[in-house]
Amino acid sequence: MNQAVLFIIIANVLTSMKGFKDYSFINAYKFQVNRILAGEKIRMLTSGFLHVDWTHLVFNMYALHLFGGIVTNGIGTLSFVIIYIGSLITGSLYTLSFHKKEPYYSAVGASGAVSGVLFSAIILAPKKLYSFIFFPFIDIPGYLLGVGYLIYSIYGMKKQLGNVGHSAHLGGAMGGFVLTLILNPELFVTNSLSVFLLAIPIILLLFFGDKLK
Repeated sequence: MNQAVLFIIIANVLTSMKGFKDYSFINAYKFQVNRILAGEKIRMLTSGFLHVDWTHLVFNMYALHLFGGIVTNGIGTLSFVIIYIGSLITGSLYTLSFHKKEPYYSAVGASGAVSGVLFSAIILAPKKLYSFIFFPFIDIPGYLLGVGYLIYSIYGMKKQLGNVGHSAHLGGAMGGFVLTLILNPELFVTNSLSVFLLAIPIILLLFFGDKLK
């Protein structure tokens, strides 16, 4: 495992474990709209290293392990770190924009950052096939996985499905998409079709996202 990926996983595990035992720690560093608007901007970063329980933590870290390796192998450690932190921040910014009229909206989790790494991996290897435990005999190419992920997250945000931060997923995905292209502009040429397909729902979301409220 790449050392940067391992370091981030360890940081998430240690801070989340402290939060499991001490709710005041979570309360001090979680994403919460009214506290952020009052000036505690650091919460948009620290909330990404906290999780509500082991299931939440393990799922995010496993996904980070899988897709982080693709990114670090493809474009290097520094680019991976930029994409991870950048996606965490864009996920928080988009969440803040979407929920700014809900002062007590709160959230924790690395899902925004992991979504950004996921989309970076998809852009870098759009034809790579993925299969999942519930559909072990079906292989899904990366670009279709990305489009499907965006559509589901948009639907989930509109319908407020489950106790899930769909807005952070979308904001993180947009951050990962944009940052990867900025760091590797040659992808506009080498993977142009995949970039175009993934750009469509992202552009629509940017222009019409307020209609989901």
